[in-house]
Amino acid sequence: MFTGLVEATGRVAAIEPKGGDVRLRIASGTLGLADVQLGDSIAVNGVCLTVVAFDASGFDASGFDASGFDADVSTETLSRTTLGTWVVGRCVNLEKSLRFGDRVGGHLVSGHVDGLGRVISIEADARATRWRFALPRALSRFVAEKGSIAVDGVSLTVNAVGEEHFDIALIPHTQIVTAFAETAVGSAVNLEVDLLARYLDRLKTGPR
Repeated sequence: MFTGLVEATGRVAAIEPKGGDVRLRIASGTLGLADVQLGDSIAVNGVCLTVVAFDASGFDASGFDASGFDADVSTETLSRTTLGTWVVGRCVNLEKSLRFGDRVGGHLVSGHVDGLGRVISIEADARATRWRFALPRALSRFVAEKGSIAVDGVSLTVNAVGEEHFDIALIPHTQIVTAFAETAVGSAVNLEVDLLARYLDRLKTGPR
């Protein structure tokens, strides 16, 4: 589980085709890996990935930062998330998995993407920016005004919602410290709706 509070941004360092799917190498930037173990989960742009190799050594003698981790990505994940379109150098949001006793500053996020959205517009709103995202119609019933949604792994509050779109406001801090700094109109994003909304819908409608 995650909270949707991004700990650091990293970069896609390598994409290696491997037996029909791919292995990603993520340069972890300022994300500390000293407490990471093989098999741990790290959310990368809102997608829960398993660490299969890592290097926490940091800067070497030449000043190169070798810190990073590898993760295998299945064909299912490649087809259902934005990962299938990534290129080397892409900026990504990173968050290590939640531990018992940690503060939950955002909302509970599983790292299982529900669908893809797209940035429709970005407009100035005082010191913040107001973003509108296209929303798959099938997910609209799970999104509510003043509710929570994870966009590329970032926990955000919904300001307005329609049948096929929703709006959020990004404060300057969030835009600076996340991959939103390099996200533009037309960009595809990973969406995860609020877990509570999913379970309440299940209780209300029953099995389908």
